[in-house]
Amino acid sequence: MSSNGNTRKRGAPPPVPAATPSPSLKQQAVMEEEELDEDVFLEETLLHYEEEENQRRAVAERLAKWKRPVISQSYLSQSQNVVFQQLEIDYIIGDSHKELLPNSSGPAAILRIFGVTKEGLSVCCHVHGFEPYFYISCPPGMGPDDISRFHQILEGRMRESNRNSKVPKFVRRIELVQRRSIMYYQQQSCQAFLKIVVALPTMVTSCRGILDRGIQIDGLGMKSFMTYESNVLFALRFMIDCNIVGDMDCFKHFFSFTGALSFSDLISHVPEGEYSKMAPFRILSFDIECAGRKGHFPEPTHDPVIQVANLLTLQGSDQPLIRNVMTLKSCSPIVGVDVMSFDTEKEVLLAWRDFVREVDPDIIIGYNICKLQYGTRESKEVLIEGRVQFDLLQAFGSLSVMCEYFLLFIPLHFGQVMQRDYKLSSYSLNSVSAHFLNEQKEDVHHSIISDLQNGNSETRRRLAVYCLKDAYLPQRLLDKLMFIYNYVEMARVTGVPISFLLSRGQSIKVLSQLLRKAKQKNLVIPNVKQAGSEQGTFEGATVLEARAGFYEKPIATLDFASLYPSIMMAYNLCYCTLVTPEDIRRLNLPPECVNKTPSGETFVKQNLQKGILPEILEELLAARKRAKADLKEAKDPLEKAVLDGRQLALKISANSVYGFTGATVGQLPCLEISSSVTSYGRQMIEHTKKLVEDKFIIPEGYKNNAEVIYGDTDSVMVQFGVSSVDEAMNLGREAAEHISGTFIKPIKLEFEKVYYPYLLISKKRYAGLYWTNPNKFDKMDTKGIETVRRDNCLLVKNLVSESLNKILIDRDIPGAVQYVKSTISDLLMNRMDLSLLVITKGLTKTGDDYEVKAAHVELAERMRKRDAATAPNVGDRVPYVIIKAAKGAKAYERSEDPIYVLDNNIPIDPHYYLENQISKPLLRIFEPILKNASKELLQGSHTRSISISTPSNSGIMKFAKKQLSCIGCKALISNSDNTLCLHCKGREAELYCKSVANVAELEQLFGRLWTQCQECQGSLHQDVLCTRFLEQCMTRAICESVTLSLFTKTEESLLWPILLLKGTGGHAGVSVSGNERSQGFDMQSNVWIYGLIPPTPSLLMLYEMFIMVSCSIWNFSFTVAELEQLFGRLWTQCQECQGSLHQDVLCTSRDCPIFYRRKKAQKDMAEAKLQLDRWSF
Repeated sequence: MSSNGNTRKRGAPPPVPAATPSPSLKQQAVMEEEELDEDVFLEETLLHYEEEENQRRAVAERLAKWKRPVISQSYLSQSQNVVFQQLEIDYIIGDSHKELLPNSSGPAAILRIFGVTKEGLSVCCHVHGFEPYFYISCPPGMGPDDISRFHQILEGRMRESNRNSKVPKFVRRIELVQRRSIMYYQQQSCQAFLKIVVALPTMVTSCRGILDRGIQIDGLGMKSFMTYESNVLFALRFMIDCNIVGDMDCFKHFFSFTGALSFSDLISHVPEGEYSKMAPFRILSFDIECAGRKGHFPEPTHDPVIQVANLLTLQGSDQPLIRNVMTLKSCSPIVGVDVMSFDTEKEVLLAWRDFVREVDPDIIIGYNICKLQYGTRESKEVLIEGRVQFDLLQAFGSLSVMCEYFLLFIPLHFGQVMQRDYKLSSYSLNSVSAHFLNEQKEDVHHSIISDLQNGNSETRRRLAVYCLKDAYLPQRLLDKLMFIYNYVEMARVTGVPISFLLSRGQSIKVLSQLLRKAKQKNLVIPNVKQAGSEQGTFEGATVLEARAGFYEKPIATLDFASLYPSIMMAYNLCYCTLVTPEDIRRLNLPPECVNKTPSGETFVKQNLQKGILPEILEELLAARKRAKADLKEAKDPLEKAVLDGRQLALKISANSVYGFTGATVGQLPCLEISSSVTSYGRQMIEHTKKLVEDKFIIPEGYKNNAEVIYGDTDSVMVQFGVSSVDEAMNLGREAAEHISGTFIKPIKLEFEKVYYPYLLISKKRYAGLYWTNPNKFDKMDTKGIETVRRDNCLLVKNLVSESLNKILIDRDIPGAVQYVKSTISDLLMNRMDLSLLVITKGLTKTGDDYEVKAAHVELAERMRKRDAATAPNVGDRVPYVIIKAAKGAKAYERSEDPIYVLDNNIPIDPHYYLENQISKPLLRIFEPILKNASKELLQGSHTRSISISTPSNSGIMKFAKKQLSCIGCKALISNSDNTLCLHCKGREAELYCKSVANVAELEQLFGRLWTQCQECQGSLHQDVLCTRFLEQCMTRAICESVTLSLFTKTEESLLWPILLLKGTGGHAGVSVSGNERSQGFDMQSNVWIYGLIPPTPSLLMLYEMFIMVSCSIWNFSFTVAELEQLFGRLWTQCQECQGSLHQDVLCTSRDCPIFYRRKKAQKDMAEAKLQLDRWSF
C-alpha cells in the first residue's frame, strides 16, 4: 500500500502468472484482497473519526469560553437570600413536592420563575403549593352542610367531564368567604361568596362551564351561577396574590440548584431605589439562512439550513459579548467574527443547539423569527427538544403565527412589534432600519442565496456577512428604541410578565392593576361574557368646527393635562361607584352625594365611596411625577434610560384605563363610564371656548378680541390677534391659569405651544411651525396631512412636504405654486421616477375575505399565479403602481408590480395619479390660500403635453414587427445597414454626437444609482448583483480603463479617428447631459468613450485629438472626471448601505427608491446603446 496525504490507497496488483492458479491460491488471493480492503477502510474511518473529534474538540473549547456562569455553592452559602429580577413566569404539571407539601398527592401545577441576579447568574425557582381558584356568589341560606353537598355534586360533574384525567380529586375544596362584587355601588360592605379551589389550572374552564350551564342542587333545583375571576390566567393570579412586580427574594434554606420552594417563602420588592436597577440580561440576536430551490422561496421543511449568525449582548453594554456564524461548508475568515464551518446541516444545527444551551440567553430577538425557519425535517428535530406554542392572533390582529422557542427565554419578534407599535409604509428590516437607524442592509434576493452557497469560501463569506447584518440590525433597533427598558418598566408598572406584553393585547395590563387593587379592597371581578357591539355605542369626543384658513398671526394652543384620567379622578367614575337607575330610586341618595354626568349616568362622590379606578390613576400619575423628578436629577445614562422608560410606561398605563372601560369586547366593558368621560370632555372644551372668547376681548383691556379657531379632543387653538410669538405665549399662559381655576381638581388646562404660521385645513388636518421658544421654532408639525399618511405614494408625500416648506418656512407661496406645476408637468411627461409612484398597502386577509375588490389584493392574487414563492402573504405590505389600461377599467384591474412594469415597459397612468393621488391633497393645502386653486394648479400650459411609453410585449405590440427608423428624423428606412435617411446624411457628425450624448447621460444616471447601491451594500470594489434584474454595468470597464487629459486641437483630424475607432469596435464623442435638477447636480458636457480597453499611447493621443476637435466645432465643454465621480458616488452609496466596501451589490430591495431608479436607468441605457451601435462609418 502507498500513502498519499490523509488517505491510503492500494498498490498495483501483482502480475498475473501465465499458468492457471490452483483453487487454494485463488482463495488465498481473495483473502489477502479482503484483508487489504478492510485495512484501508479501517484507516480511512479512523482518520474520519479523528477529524470529527478535532472539530468537536474545537467547538467544545469555544462553548466552554462562551458558557454562562452558574450559581456556585459559595454564592449559596452566603448569609443573604437570593435576590433576582424575574423575567418570565409560567407553570408545568408535575407531582407534588413531598417535603414541601407532605399532605398533597397527585399531579399539581408547579410555577416556574425565571430570572437573573445582579451578577448575571441565571435563576429558575420551582414554586409549589399555589392552587388555582375562582369565586361564585353564595345562594342565600346555604350553610356548611349545603356547601359539603354542593362540593360532592360539583366533584361528580367534574369527574364526568374529565373521565380520562388521573387526578384523584378535581375540586380540592370550597370555602365560604366574604367578598363584594366590583360592579355598582352597594351600601353593604361584604356578602357571602364561595371560593372554589380546583386541582389544575385547566380545570377552571371546565368547572366554569358546568356552573354556567347549571347544576342541580337539593332545595334550589337547577341553578346556574355567574363566576368571578374565572378568566384570570394562572401565572397572573400567582403574581397578584404574591404581589410580584419586580425583584424578589428566595430564602436560601429552601433554595437549591433546582430551586424548589413554597410560594409563601417568596419576598417581592417594589422596583424603587436599589431594586429599580436592571439586571444584565443576556440578549441573543440571530438569523438563519436556508438554501432555496429554483423558483421557490426557501422553506425550512424542504430546504437545508446553510448558515446561522449569532450576536450575544449583555443588557446595557455597547459591544457584543459574542459574534459568530456557523456555516455549511468552508467560509473565509471575517474580522472580529468567530467562523465555524461544518460538513452537514445536522452538524450546523447541533452546534447551534449546543451554543444556545451554553450561552443560556434570557431574551432572543430577530426579525420575523416567528416563522423560525427551523422546519420539521429529521435533521432539524435535534434543534428543539421541548416546544411551546402560542398564538399571536389576538395581539397582532390578522398576523396569526405559531411560534416555537426554547423554554427558558422570551422571544421578541421585531416584525410584529413594529407593526403593532409604529405606523410605517413598510415593515421590512431594510425599511425599518432606514427609518430609525439611517442604516440599511444588502437585500439579497432569495434566488441568489443558493448560488453563493454553492460557490467557494469567498462567496459563502459574502453570505455570512449578509447573515450577520441581519442579526446585527435587530440588536441596533433594540438599543435605539429602548425596547428592553420600556418593556421591563411596563411589566413592573402593570404587574404582568414581559411575555404578556409581547403576546397579548392591551387590556391585560389594566386588568392586572384592577385585580391587584380589588384584592386589597376584598372586591371580586365578574367574568363578563363578550357581548361585542350589542351593548351599544357612545358619542365620542368633541371636535369644534374648524375655521379653515391660512393664519399668518400666532395661534396659541391650550391642552388639558391627562384629560380623561383627570375626569375619572375628579368625578369619581368607577365600576364600584356607578349607581343603577333602580338603586337610585331604592337607595334615595341625596343630590349632594352623587354626580350626574352630562350623558345621564349617576356616580356616588368620594365622601360615600372612593372608586378603584381613580385610586389606580392617582397612584400612576403620582409615580410618574416622581419618576420625572428623579429623571431630571439622574446622572448615570443607564439610570436615565430606566427612569425614562418608567415614566413612559406610567403615562401609557394611565391613558389605557379609559380605553379598557370602553372596549365592548374587552375583559370588563362599562359604557356608562366611557360615555360619561367623553361627555365631560365635550362639556369642558365648550366651556373653555366660551371663557376665552368672553374674557380676552377689547372691552376687558386686551388689544384684540380672542377667537377659538379650532378645538380637538383635549386642546383648543386660540388666535389672540397679536403679531409676535412671545405675546401669544404670555396670553396663552394667562388663559390656561384663568380657566384651570374653574375646573374641579385635578383637571388642569396648560399652555403648551404656539403655531406660527398655521394652516388649518379641516377637522384633524392642519400644519404649522411649532414654537415652544419665542426665538426659534422647534419643527414643522402636521396632522392628518399626506406627509404622515401611509396610503399614498412617495410623490404625494414629497410634493406636500416641499409645498409646506415653501409656504410655512420660506413664506414663498408663488414658489410653492411653481414647484407644484413643475412636478405635475414631469408626471405627465413621463419624467418621474417610478419609485415615487409606488403605493403600498397592507394585505390583512386573503382575497376571498374582502367584500370589495382592492388594487393590492387583486395584484397579490395575480402575482401568486405568476410565482407563488415570491408573492405577498397575509400581513405583508404590497407595493404597486397604476398602469394605463383600456377606458373604463377599474383601478384594481390596473394595479401592477413595479418590477413587472419596468421589465415590460408598461406605461403608467399619469391621470390616475393626478386625479386620485395628487389633486385632493394639493387642493386641501392651497384652497385656504388661493382663490381658484384648482384652476391655478391643475389646469394650464403645464398640463397640455403628455408622454406615454409604449409597452414592449402587451396589447397590440405582441403582433408588431420592428422596423428601423432614421436616428435623426425617425423616418422609416428600408436598408438595415443605414443609420440615417438621405435627408439627414449631411448631419451625420452632429447626430452621432447627440446619440453618444444621450447614452452618456443615461450612463451617468445609472452610474449614480449604481454607486448608491454600492454604498448601500457597503463595498466599492464589487459588482451590484441585483439578482433578478441587473446586468453587468458596461460603464464600469470604461471608467476604470480610460482616463483622458487635455491635448492639442487639430481641426483636420475630425474624421480619421472615427475610421480608426470603427476598426477597433470602439466609439468616442462628446455628451451633453444638461442640468439634472432632480439630483441637485449641475452636470456639464462630458466625453463619451466606449470600447477602448486598454488604449495604447498612440490611440489615446488620437482619441484626445478627436475629442478636442469636436469640442472646437460644436463649442462643447467637458470633463471625464465628472463622469467617473458620478459613477463612483452611486456605486459607493449602495456599497455603504450593504455594509461592505469590498463586495458586489446584491440588493433587490423594493423598499429602496434607488432600486427602481437604477432599474429604469439600466433599461434606458441599454436601449440608447442599441441605437448607438447602429452607427457605421
